[in-house]
Amino acid sequence: MINLLTQQFIEQHLSENVHDLALKTAPPGVDISMALQQISARQLLAKKVPSWAQNGQLRFPAHLTLEQCSSEETARYKASLVSGNKMVDLTGGLGVDCYFLAQQFRSVYYVDNNPDLVKIVKHNFAILNSTIAVYNADAEVFLSQLSFVDVIYIDPARRDIKGEKTVFIQDCTPDVSFLQETLLNKAQHVLIKLSPMLDISLALSTLNHVKEVHVVSVDNECKELLFLLERNYTDETTIYAVNLPQNNQVPFSFNIAQEKALTIDYSVEPQRYLYEPHAALLKAGAFKLIATKLQVKKFHVNSHLYTSEEIVDDFPGRTFRILHWAIFNKQVGKQLLSGITHSNITVRNFPLSVKELRKRLKLKDGGMYYLFATTLADNQKVLILCEKC
Repeated sequence: MINLLTQQFIEQHLSENVHDLALKTAPPGVDISMALQQISARQLLAKKVPSWAQNGQLRFPAHLTLEQCSSEETARYKASLVSGNKMVDLTGGLGVDCYFLAQQFRSVYYVDNNPDLVKIVKHNFAILNSTIAVYNADAEVFLSQLSFVDVIYIDPARRDIKGEKTVFIQDCTPDVSFLQETLLNKAQHVLIKLSPMLDISLALSTLNHVKEVHVVSVDNECKELLFLLERNYTDETTIYAVNLPQNNQVPFSFNIAQEKALTIDYSVEPQRYLYEPHAALLKAGAFKLIATKLQVKKFHVNSHLYTSEEIVDDFPGRTFRILHWAIFNKQVGKQLLSGITHSNITVRNFPLSVKELRKRLKLKDGGMYYLFATTLADNQKVLILCEKC
């Protein structure tokens, strides 16, 4: 419990620097250690889980658990994927995913093996008027005793015994590649959250009965890979690429067989508009399907940028108007960048890094111009100067 003086101190200093507060003498009756922990947590969650950060009655644990928890946006997206009568979250953590998923089910079980965290989550769920049943148990032990449910959600811990981050499924805890048949014996659907760094094809060769893969980015930064397994499912896996917030945009969907079967033409030179797919779409790998579905041309098999003569409305990513372009050589700065001192630079399939190119061209970061360095279908290295549409 937090005493009244400590709670008042937290509310009064929510917007202040925690390190500066730690150097000051705490007022009498204030548990400064607890206060600093709660202030730091609520500052971190202000953007990640805003509806929780605004609730002064909620309690939050150490920093690492907060860093690992899902954002409110991604949790709400998960809740749009599944529904039913009964659900179990086997790796509950802070409880963000469980709380939002629970709104799609009549009965929900939260499970975590950390007793201190479970105590905090039980308190928070009570404050949030949630009826989620909270259990302090090992995921595999709880699973072995579980009766059949509609959905099991699992977010394996992606850190090894040294605390280092891991990516491969087999290195996570618990190992869902080992548990997958047991999971599907206990549930109609299993929703698994994995590292955004994981190779999707590798994961699909490891997991069975995968109905859907959802590649989720937030503000153009890839955050999560979600694998939805369905009991006895054997058809093609559909991959969805979504960038949150969606703003009424439908996720781009495809399957790997469609992508592999396609043959496309590549652009000989840039046209009037340039397109950069959002991070989730790039991660999903629908490179040829983007060109076919959206009526744009790809620059090169390994240059994941696109162009068109007519603008494509609602392209899933960023759209630019091409001002000029030139072949990359020693004179390109004078030819293309006369009078320009600042530019945002993006490199795609190009021999120089952003840092190296910026140094060579003597350009500062920022400004109204966008410079793309890439390779065309004839293997010419080019720079394309654009402005954002």
